[in-house]
Amino acid sequence: MVRRPPGTSSPVGPPVALTIAGSDSGGGAGLQADLKTFAALGVFGTSAVTAVTAQSTVTVEALDTVAPSLVALQVRTVVDDMRPAAAKTGMLATGETVRVVAGLVADGVLPPLVVDPVLVASTGKALSGPDVVDAYVRHLLPVAHVVTPNLAEAAILVGHPVSTLDHMREAALEIAALGPTWVVVKGGHLAPAAGTKGRAVDVVWDGTRLSEIGTPFVDTTNVHGTGCTFSAAVAAFIASGKVTGEAIDSAKQYVHRSIAGAASWRLGAGHGPLDHFGWSVPHSLPADQRLPHPLA
Repeated sequence: MVRRPPGTSSPVGPPVALTIAGSDSGGGAGLQADLKTFAALGVFGTSAVTAVTAQSTVTVEALDTVAPSLVALQVRTVVDDMRPAAAKTGMLATGETVRVVAGLVADGVLPPLVVDPVLVASTGKALSGPDVVDAYVRHLLPVAHVVTPNLAEAAILVGHPVSTLDHMREAALEIAALGPTWVVVKGGHLAPAAGTKGRAVDVVWDGTRLSEIGTPFVDTTNVHGTGCTFSAAVAAFIASGKVTGEAIDSAKQYVHRSIAGAASWRLGAGHGPLDHFGWSVPHSLPADQRLPHPLA
């Protein structure tokens, strides 16, 4: 194959982003959520499939993995031809796949990589074992551009509970020490707990300091795919040319709108999906929950 340098989009057409993730048959998370997010934000989405799940809003019934060599071939084939300007990972499923993806970064094949360390499903079911966690810590996080764990994932990565805002700050620093340039510990599950003042607060490490970003908490159980959507949005905004800090801020706004838009949906019996395309009328939201559209 002819090698073309990654990190630049095609000269004619929309920016391109790549997701390396598992398939969610329910459509709310995984590469389906990633591709919806890319499309909603004006980015052409490409994909490398790592696993196939039998999944709904209620349960993960089964999971079958794709051979790591085929994952790598999918990535190289896309990158050689379409030159994505940013990439993200979702569920990588096996330690060997995590190591393969880390090698693609180290070899300069992949553009700036947003790592969503998918280790636990929203249903609470573990999606990986100790080998996967070790591979993240030793191989992938050190070469990541942005890492976006939620509370449960952060706790697994640092080896102790992460259940308060102070814990989130500590975890962000501990994960940053592993090597990634940026860290976002997502705290949506804390809200509206004490200390968050009714806001969904994330802790951000930008390489030099900690800061916090927040949006009004939306009281809904329709949060399936929130982490996938956030990390995909960060990658989409980076692909579109935003610097990383702005990409993270815009992704936070986009996820807020997507959660708020689907707050009253009844799709499935469990944690429902998000409104990626803004199908619901945003003006139905209370004034204090409205945010400017991230593309405005």
